[in-house]
Parts: sequence; C-alpha cells; structure tokens
Amino acid sequence: MKQSITKKRAFGIFNFILRIVLGGMLVLGGIEKFAKPIPLPTAQMEQIKSGKLTSENVKVLKIKNYIFGMKQTNYFWQFLGIIEIVFGLLLISQFFALLGAIMALPVTINIFLFHFFLEYDEISELAECALLLTANVWLIAFEYKRWREIIFSKQIFN
Repeated sequence: MKQSITKKRAFGIFNFILRIVLGGMLVLGGIEKFAKPIPLPTAQMEQIKSGKLTSENVKVLKIKNYIFGMKQTNYFWQFLGIIEIVFGLLLISQFFALLGAIMALPVTINIFLFHFFLEYDEISELAECALLLTANVWLIAFEYKRWREIIFSKQIFN
C-alpha cells in the first residue's frame, strides 16, 4: 500500500514536470513567432532575383519556403503562435492540463514531422522534438481513465 502511494506520488511529480516543460516550450515557441516582423509576400522573390537567396542548398530552401508560406498568409504564423501560447498555458495551469495536452497533440506532431522531414540531419533537434511528442502522448495516455468514457461511451452506440 505504501509503495503504491509512493509510486503514485512519483508519477504525479513526473507528470507535473512534463507539463511544465512541454507547456513552457510551447509558450516560448509561440512568443518567438512574434519576435520578427512578417515579411512582405514578395520578399522571397525579391531575394531570389537579387541573388541573396539561392537554391544551392535544397534542404534550406524547402525550410524557408515552408515557413515563408505560413508567414505570407498574414494570419497563419500569428495564429500558430497564439495557439502554442494558449495550449502551453493550459498545460502549465495544471487544472486544464489534459485539455491542453489533447489540443497540443497536432501541434507537437507537426513540429516533430517538420524536423523529421526537413531537418533530419539535425539529430539533437530531432531528438528534442521526439521527446516533446513523447511527453505529450504520455500526458494524454496517463489520463486514460479520465477521457475513455468520452470515446467509449455506451450511450453513443445505443
């Protein structure tokens, strides 16, 4: 009995730390999206014409095109930043942590896939993103008893 309580407390502390770390990373990532001004839609074409942006390194060009595409919409880059901040704050709040973890899952999957496909040679960043995704999945899986009734409700099937 005593060992069970100690184990439960250890998991509680571990989950608390994971929520703070994951939430903090999301908040910082969201704030960074507002650090630089949004470029004009023609900025990248002007850089290519002037020779400042070349296609010598295809991988770097893919990354720049991907991020530039989100920025030039004039809403999506900011929207993504706000979403990361809100979901991060939900995780940090501890009270809404499960909601934050569930809502942040598509964001952390996208961050991982971005690094997996576009920066695959940056092993440390890929490992960091994999750990963040794993932490997010862990936080959702650990709360299985709280959300399983929503998914597997017998009332839905009747």
